[in-house]
Amino acid sequence: MQNNDNPLSPHLQIYKWQISSLLSISHRIVGVINILAITLICIWTLSLLLGEGSYEITKIFLRSFFGKFIIVFLCWSFSFHILNEIRHLIWDMGYGFDLKVAKITGILAFIGSFALTILFYLIGKNIF
Repeated sequence: MQNNDNPLSPHLQIYKWQISSLLSISHRIVGVINILAITLICIWTLSLLLGEGSYEITKIFLRSFFGKFIIVFLCWSFSFHILNEIRHLIWDMGYGFDLKVAKITGILAFIGSFALTILFYLIGKNIF
């Protein structure tokens, strides 16, 4: 058997993380979180059929600090996933493959997700 001491490519010690790779990993993780959230939202909606008692428990939870944190996080995750998916659709049309454009659109998707989350929060608080 041949002994091969070469490192795996790309090796973690020399690999430089880029915005596209970080957004790709984040997009997949957020996609899994979103499908779990949609499933829980559907179960919560179906629990309304059980009566007002089951709805009161979720109302108390959603008004807590942790519940509000989950709502804001899910708002961000849906916003991020949608904006990053629009970026992928533009790539599917054959545009935006230039490294500079890919980096700019990646940063715009990330910052835009926070901007949309703040906008939705302000709309939810009836500020607008």
